[in-house]
Amino acid sequence: MTENTKPSPAEIRAFRAENPKMRERDIAAQLKVSEAALVAAEVGISATRIDGSAIKLLERVAELGEVMALSRNESAVHEKIGVYENIKTGGQGAIVLGENIDLRIFPSRWVHAFAVTKKDGDQERLSLQYFDKAGTAVHKVHLRPTSNVEAYHSIVNDLKLEDQSQDFVADDSKTVADESGSVTKDELRDHWSKMTDTHEFFGMLRKLKIGRQAAVRTVGDDFAWQLDNTATAEMMHASVKSGLPIMCFVGNDGIVQIHSGPIFNIQPMGPWINILDETFHLHLRQDHIAETWAVRKPTKDGHVTSVEVYGANGEMIIQFFGKRHEGSAERADWRDIVESLPKATSVAA
Repeated sequence: MTENTKPSPAEIRAFRAENPKMRERDIAAQLKVSEAALVAAEVGISATRIDGSAIKLLERVAELGEVMALSRNESAVHEKIGVYENIKTGGQGAIVLGENIDLRIFPSRWVHAFAVTKKDGDQERLSLQYFDKAGTAVHKVHLRPTSNVEAYHSIVNDLKLEDQSQDFVADDSKTVADESGSVTKDELRDHWSKMTDTHEFFGMLRKLKIGRQAAVRTVGDDFAWQLDNTATAEMMHASVKSGLPIMCFVGNDGIVQIHSGPIFNIQPMGPWINILDETFHLHLRQDHIAETWAVRKPTKDGHVTSVEVYGANGEMIIQFFGKRHEGSAERADWRDIVESLPKATSVAA
């Protein structure tokens, strides 16, 4: 394998065998291949190519019973244990509104999928793994001890593709959002101040052709103010101490996964800060945090405050709100926590 050639499936398998404890994302980065290429190399051995349609998964996934749903981006991993229920599909999106598993899905981003079997001692670990056209993981469904294994095998059999090749060709072309608008601060503030629902925010950004991070940097500190990058950890500890239920959003181009409720067990480990609760696990790379912002959005029920964390590429890593019901005002204790978080300090050159 030369500097400019991709490893063959056999070379990928050999590298994995030599590095059994290395994380899959790290293997992919070292080999300069996609995560999907790692899985594809095991097709016919421990993986089966299946239909990558999000809708076809949603039509069947409830049959599995209790599972672990995993969504991630480069810097955060969000895991929820529960069942897929209250599933709605249509138009350009789909939603899952279960008690534990709460998802916003963008099906056009789901392209490739595999059923994967991993040996863990005497145990078999079964999962359904979905990837975008570039081979980046979008969503994974991991079976639990109480899951319906018979239903899993039935789903895999029904969704199995004729193409069972071990090669994976990534499509790295990207659709770049037009963020070239020359909106003024006054125009942005005018549109921002007229929002009546937080769900209007993305439409406003698209209309004004401005990126999310650029908007929070521009709008003014009555609507958005920069926090110190320790603020996320401080917010977590304050929420545990007060018993405050929060909402935690982690997403990628194909999905947003949401936790709603209190958090209990926070464990730092190296660069990671982890929430390790009974049905919710979160893993956040604190060393990937480039900027942290407190953001206020007007709604018909008063301002709603979020904590938003951005990476060096300008993409949002993770977002937090205080849990509230539609039609209710924001909780004062959440607002107090956010407003007490340490602000960013600018250091003179």
